[in-house]
Amino acid sequence: MNPTCYVCKYTPTELLSAYGGQPLLLDQAPENFERSDQVAHPNLCGFGKSIIQAVLTGQVKELVLVNCCDSIRSVYDVLKESGQLDFLYMLDLLHHQDGCSVDHAKGQLLALAEAYGQYKGTTFDKAAFFAAFAGQGRPKGPYIAVLGAHMGKELFSMTQSLMPLPAENGTCANNRNPAAPEDAGDFDALMEGYARSLLGQLPCMRMADTAARKTLYNDPSLAGVVYHTIKFCDYYGFEYAGLKDQLSVPLLKLESDGTRQSQEQLRTRLEAFAEGLQPPDSAGEEKRAPSGRGYFAGIDSGSTTTDVVILDQDKQVLAKVILPTGAGATGGAARALDQALAQAGLKKSDLTATVTTGYGRSVIHGGDKSITEITCHAKGAHFLNPAVRTVVDIGGQDSKVIRLDENGGVANFVMNDKCAAGTGRFLEMMARTLELSLEEISTIGLSWKEDITISSMCTVFADSEVVSLVAQNKALPDIVHGLNRSVAARAAALFRRVKGGPVCMMTGGVARNAGVVSALEEALGLPLFIHEDSQLCGALGAALFALEM
Repeated sequence: MNPTCYVCKYTPTELLSAYGGQPLLLDQAPENFERSDQVAHPNLCGFGKSIIQAVLTGQVKELVLVNCCDSIRSVYDVLKESGQLDFLYMLDLLHHQDGCSVDHAKGQLLALAEAYGQYKGTTFDKAAFFAAFAGQGRPKGPYIAVLGAHMGKELFSMTQSLMPLPAENGTCANNRNPAAPEDAGDFDALMEGYARSLLGQLPCMRMADTAARKTLYNDPSLAGVVYHTIKFCDYYGFEYAGLKDQLSVPLLKLESDGTRQSQEQLRTRLEAFAEGLQPPDSAGEEKRAPSGRGYFAGIDSGSTTTDVVILDQDKQVLAKVILPTGAGATGGAARALDQALAQAGLKKSDLTATVTTGYGRSVIHGGDKSITEITCHAKGAHFLNPAVRTVVDIGGQDSKVIRLDENGGVANFVMNDKCAAGTGRFLEMMARTLELSLEEISTIGLSWKEDITISSMCTVFADSEVVSLVAQNKALPDIVHGLNRSVAARAAALFRRVKGGPVCMMTGGVARNAGVVSALEEALGLPLFIHEDSQLCGALGAALFALEM
């Protein structure tokens, strides 16, 4: 028997059960939108596309929708035209919880009951109807609330596994909990009570009055919030905008496109958030009996370079190495560590502990623990300058801004990892286009004369823009200055989002690019602290965590 899929908390799943249906929440994120992109508008939200993708790939044969938003209305139109479903129904519910909204909802329930009963060839089973109501309780004790827009079960499962506390899924359709109506004498009266119960749930953001949602945030057992939004979903974007300045507990925002393609980038954010809730150096289970000879290694495996720092037990740097990562993170880490050991005159058996961080941290063999680069950069920056309160790290594949507390812990952070624009990779590609070395592109823009703006937000389009400027005989220093300002503008936007302030340190390989540093100082209106070991900040932080183990 095919399940009857649904996607909204206001779907009358108990009524479907009463007619012999098997309601199933459609919460599986697809790998891509290959099929849905052929029939849907490009600006349709990722969740809408995921529904279409599931239907067109044969995963869904029965579907009940609710007119949550314009995207779902579009999904209904597309799927009706496709003819791929055995049963498709759209409930038209108003955005209020009482008055005529209840009467309208009752009419919709009666119409659905007639259509679904005819499709199933069954009659209403009152016992099955009441048996379908099941209460949901929050975890006992401290917990993490996952809120916001629909989150695929794969991403929620990852969130559960990474959090140091129980995670409760309160996103979109997952906090569904209508109360059972009174057992009225006739079906019409029962449906009126059921309509009132459905509309009376804790409101989602489609409803006109969302004040009751404050109960999600005012729970004394709430230890943190992971807030999920979907690209092009305004409802929950609005809630997050109001929520971020009100919460007294740690808050992490995740945005996805509705697929599983960006989950590894999201993993880094989740791991860093979890580390902030339970700092690695305070986790008793991480302590272990010392071995080796009192030397500690940190390996930062980035997309461009792999950095290694070795410390002794007095926190003195014995070796520091920066090597190209190459084709594989594992091989790059092994080469860099071997070179660092040789530089320090040590053997691998002399190491008491090794901590890995960075892009390839999870695949490096031989490490005792993996910690995100966000936490490690904060640790390293605090070690190099305890006055630092904001770190700007422009890496090879992403950019991040981290706000530090007075102890060097992560108070807040934001990342830009959806595009190469504004990263070291962007500068590397532009240098290749301009036939400049990385050393040349780092300084040539300092002697600019004409103020050129690189307006394209996409690396590919920016490359075309640069080629066009070259064709116009624009001077190389002016073009590079425009590129530097483009990178700086993106970093400055992240800086403002995290509410960064002085003292500000720049880390990562781009910290050695004098042109970008100058442009970023101008954009921020602040001087940047640049240490000779800024590029090694992540590896240094990892080595410090290794020592504290």
